[in-house]
Amino acid sequence: MTSSNAQAGSATKTPLPTIFAFGTVGLPLAGILLIFVVYLPRFYVGLGISFILVGLAIPFVRLIDVLFDPLIALVMDRTKTPVGRYRPWLLLGAPIAMLGVYNVLMPPPHPAVTYLIVWLVVSYAGLSMLNLAVAAWVAVLAKTYDERSRLFGWTQAMAVIGSISLLLLPKLTHNKVSAGLASSMPIITLILVTALPLAVVICTVFTPERIAPTPRRPQFRFRDYWGAISRPSILRITLADFMLTLGPGTTGPLYVFFFHDAKGFTIPDVSLLLISYIGAGVAGAPFWARVAHRVGKHRTVQIACVSYAISQTILMAIPRVWPGYTFAQALPTIVGMFAVGFVASAFLLLIRAMVADVADEVKLEQNRDLTGLLYSMVTTTTKIGATIILVAVFPVLQLVGYNGKEGAINTPHAIFGLEMCYLFAPIILVFGGGAALIGYSLDARRHGAIRAALAEREAEVSIAAAEESLVGTPQRV
Repeated sequence: MTSSNAQAGSATKTPLPTIFAFGTVGLPLAGILLIFVVYLPRFYVGLGISFILVGLAIPFVRLIDVLFDPLIALVMDRTKTPVGRYRPWLLLGAPIAMLGVYNVLMPPPHPAVTYLIVWLVVSYAGLSMLNLAVAAWVAVLAKTYDERSRLFGWTQAMAVIGSISLLLLPKLTHNKVSAGLASSMPIITLILVTALPLAVVICTVFTPERIAPTPRRPQFRFRDYWGAISRPSILRITLADFMLTLGPGTTGPLYVFFFHDAKGFTIPDVSLLLISYIGAGVAGAPFWARVAHRVGKHRTVQIACVSYAISQTILMAIPRVWPGYTFAQALPTIVGMFAVGFVASAFLLLIRAMVADVADEVKLEQNRDLTGLLYSMVTTTTKIGATIILVAVFPVLQLVGYNGKEGAINTPHAIFGLEMCYLFAPIILVFGGGAALIGYSLDARRHGAIRAALAEREAEVSIAAAEESLVGTPQRV
């Protein structure tokens, strides 16, 4: 890096206090995601709803949820208020998400499947507003190719803290509160619905938001949208994101079942074991951001795909533990989980950072800011991937006779079916995600030229606006 480039990079670096304020929203959002993805299916199966119904209800809601992001993005990209474009969506999404999360996690004693569907729809509507606004805000907060990797790395590391805080509850409460226990849901619900509004307030008050000036109010047309979402770069990113969601995501709904029944860990220890996987992101996210600085984001994703296959294979080969196991006996699994989590932390942060780069490319070519729409593409594929996972996996568990209720005794045949569901899909799908980025061309050099052209145009627009303001000012006599 030349001295001039170094100075430019330093000048565009987002201050750490701003990053910390912006990243606060990720703490409760990560906690909610953890509960919904890992523990919610098991929670409702334990309440008496069958695997088949849970496996159909949650994907059904996710399919409805798929429609939220593009619709919200279309309005978000046209939002213009005195407090910014993305800030109002955080303030609107928070109470909706709080209402939905509270009712999902605090159901009546014997809820019907329709109850789960209704309140999941409300939850995901609010969460869509929050997640999409946060993701799109990054493109405004961080302008350069490398700075976006840095910002996503820091905020993802902060989100990890939110998840780990919930997973540490067994240790902090002497096993009285654990995310895997139905009796702990009331206290967990209280934590989440209290932390979310506090985080949103901190983020919206202390995070700056400057939208680049435009020469006129944008008139959005269908061909503009189609031109943005059909470009090869965003199609590659969308396909990669879909496959990388399906891969590691396959293990999420099965996690508690697998490590409890197939690997032999107690329910509180299953939650603690997840700390090594999620906590690895604290070290992994900044590491992969630095690798991306050296070799590029898309190549870094491909390196992480190969590393994931290796680490996942090693984890699966580690023997199970037996009742009365010691820490030394559990240590190989802990290390294996850390390795898989360290590698998997690359996928989300780098894909999201790449979308921001494409948004700049679209902005330069079309002179329209479609950041929200482009982010809705990858958030939508993430939701579709999560839907396919549940539709494919949960009915298989039902067919092999696996019983997911607390305290159930399963046959060796059922355990083997569980293991097969957990083993094969992730590696194949992750390789597909890496392959989707072969030929991707929007690298640091290309993005630097795009940002320079955008900066020049923004300066011209600002000068023209200033001159127009002076001409329109009445002269005093």
